[in-house]
Amino acid sequence: MKNLTPLYLACAVFGASASAATTVAEAQLSSGTAFELAQAAVAQCAKDNYAVTATVVDRSGRVLAQLRQNSAGPHTLDSSRKKAFTAVSMKQPTANLMTLVNDKPLMAPLKDMDDNLLFLAGGLPISVNNQVVAAIGVGGAPGGHLDVACAEAAIGAVIK
Repeated sequence: MKNLTPLYLACAVFGASASAATTVAEAQLSSGTAFELAQAAVAQCAKDNYAVTATVVDRSGRVLAQLRQNSAGPHTLDSSRKKAFTAVSMKQPTANLMTLVNDKPLMAPLKDMDDNLLFLAGGLPISVNNQVVAAIGVGGAPGGHLDVACAEAAIGAVIK
């Protein structure tokens, strides 16, 4: 029995440290802030006469807020959501990923990894205290760089 005591103690200590790590605290973006971001992005694009949809997702890619300007195409609902999903999932702007896939054919299979991924400019991760907490996707402006500009303006106006 004496030989089992150190093993028992090791198991007890390991078990205690493992149970202490069973939960983690993660920062989340509030739904109110998500709605403000979507409103700010749509308003920014409207100033430039672009009808867009803006979607904000949480860190898991679930929609927190989505706003479609009245004359934005119906396809923008899905494209903005997928851009946001891609940005939060990959933790980088979708324009970077689009360039990566275009410049390095070896990376092209990334596009087929998940039906929710969309490698077009317009999705940006949202970080607070250097931690990605959400993402915004904008779709419908006549060019991904314009979608990005609206998303950047929204983040700049809402996330301080």
